[in-house]
Amino acid sequence: MATSTPEVTPPKKRKLGLLLLLAALGLGTAGAAGAYYYFYYLNKARTPVVAAPTAPIFVALEPFTVNLQPGGRSRFLHVGVTLKVTDAKSQALIVQYLPEVRSRVLTVLSNRQADALVAAADKAQLAVDLMAALNLPFAPTMAPQKIASVMFTAFMLQ
Repeated sequence: MATSTPEVTPPKKRKLGLLLLLAALGLGTAGAAGAYYYFYYLNKARTPVVAAPTAPIFVALEPFTVNLQPGGRSRFLHVGVTLKVTDAKSQALIVQYLPEVRSRVLTVLSNRQADALVAAADKAQLAVDLMAALNLPFAPTMAPQKIASVMFTAFMLQ
C-alpha cells in the first residue's frame, strides 16, 4: 500500500513581501504627514507675531535762539527742535504744557558753552540732556512723558 503524505506548501513569499511593502508605505506616509503638521502648524503657532509699526508722532517746536555761556566772546545758538513721542497722550501733554516745555529747552540750551557744541558727539549729548529734561513729569502727580528722541531740524552756532 502506498502511503500518502500530505503535501505541505510553504506560505507564499510574495504575499509576505507585499504586506511588508504596504506597511512601510503606510509608516512613511504617516511620518511625512506628521512632519508636515509639525513644521507647518506647530511652528506657525510658535512664530512671534510682529505688530505692524505704528506711525511716528512728531511735535515740532518753534526755533530757539539763546545766548551761550561766556567763553571769551558773545556767542549764540539758533536751533530747531522736533520731538518724537511714543503715544498721543504724550503729544497732548506737550502741547498743553508748551510754555513749560520751551522753558526747559531754553534752560538746557543756555547752560552750554559754544565750544561744547561743535562736535557731533556734543550735539548727541545735548539731545540726550534735552530728552532727560523733557521726560520729567510736569506735575508731581503726573506720569512722565514718553519722548523717544529729540531731533535737531536746524542748528546754527555763531
